[in-house]
Amino acid sequence: MLTLEYMDKTGHLTEERIASAIKEYAPVLERVKAGEGLDPDATGWLDIDKWAGEETLARLEEIAADVRRKSDAFVVIGVGGSNNAARSVVEALKTKDGTEIIWAGNTLSPAAMNRMLAQLDGKDFCIDCIAKNFETLEPGASFRVLRQLLVSQYGKEEARKRIIATGTIGSSLEKLCHDHGFTFIPFPTDIGGRYTAMSNVGLLPMAVAGLDIRALVKGAKEMRKELYETSAEENTALRYAAIRNLLYGDGYALEMLSSFEPQLKWFYKWWIQLFAESEGKDGKGLFPVASEYSEELHSVGQFVQDGRPLMFETFLDVTEQQESLILRPDDVTDYFDYLNGKDFHEVNKAAFLATRTAHADKLPCLTLSVPRIDMETFGELFYFYQFMCVISGCILGINPFNQPGVEAYKGWMFRALGKE
Repeated sequence: MLTLEYMDKTGHLTEERIASAIKEYAPVLERVKAGEGLDPDATGWLDIDKWAGEETLARLEEIAADVRRKSDAFVVIGVGGSNNAARSVVEALKTKDGTEIIWAGNTLSPAAMNRMLAQLDGKDFCIDCIAKNFETLEPGASFRVLRQLLVSQYGKEEARKRIIATGTIGSSLEKLCHDHGFTFIPFPTDIGGRYTAMSNVGLLPMAVAGLDIRALVKGAKEMRKELYETSAEENTALRYAAIRNLLYGDGYALEMLSSFEPQLKWFYKWWIQLFAESEGKDGKGLFPVASEYSEELHSVGQFVQDGRPLMFETFLDVTEQQESLILRPDDVTDYFDYLNGKDFHEVNKAAFLATRTAHADKLPCLTLSVPRIDMETFGELFYFYQFMCVISGCILGINPFNQPGVEAYKGWMFRALGKE
């Protein structure tokens, strides 16, 4: 399970302040667990079985097996919440034996689109267009291009069998699928895109990649049980939310998520969207940023140590060793003999501990620790952060489920393109 600790030599965080905040915000935890005051059209993810129960998992496994039988590649067409969760898991845990997942529908750049299409040269492929609101331009435009490519490669009848769409029941996307015989699976009616990891949206691409979606759901259920049964004083999500809001009240403007494990690169994208879109409204919110260590210690690390104190930092640490590579001596004098016999895991851990110690001199540092990177852990992380984000947003006094700012740019874009 996850654990949370902090190091802070600035004096902002003390056990007394944190305990007082937890006591003040304990009623928020109870309201979130009960769904009280929350938008019922956005909280379907709280009950994992509703959209990731046995019937759903079995059907997704069946569809995924069919896709794998006839495809070398599976193109996931979606933007933001429609692909971030799946991408974070697939890119971290994909194996050589799994079907290749290609990501589309998240850009309007012709150069990027052409590179994506080039990846399909000589491959058998299927596609899944994921769109809760099928008016979103990026997936809509990509869907057209990829449909046309399928027809040109296979003909209409076979192309039809290779097209899946995940959309809202009653939407124009469902009608399109009905009219043309494409496979349609429901986008949850009561979950916003960035909360859909444990649903058809996130689970199908993972299953096609050959990953164990049941383990992901198991991890999420274990996290839900812990968060619902733990008292306010011991509740990790409430503690984290309380600390975030204490530091926000102290004038910190950013939270930076950092890790020394490159496998988490795409998880950062999911995390950034979750908090930026959920809390960034009404002139409020911490700005979420991420830093990939140890590479960015040689860039962002300079700002952390000597720049304006805008942020606090949360390290995502993996405690167990999962792989090994020993640094062995040779006959070259390269001046790194102090590394002889050491494992890269040991070296990487030393870099993490040294960085946290150095950064804690300048800013508050949290550490969220997970035992390993696997499907169960991703399930735990998804549920934990979603649940904590709602608590934090409620403390902040905003609606953590809407995104009015996202809709604003679309109006101007549609106008520029001549859409009425």
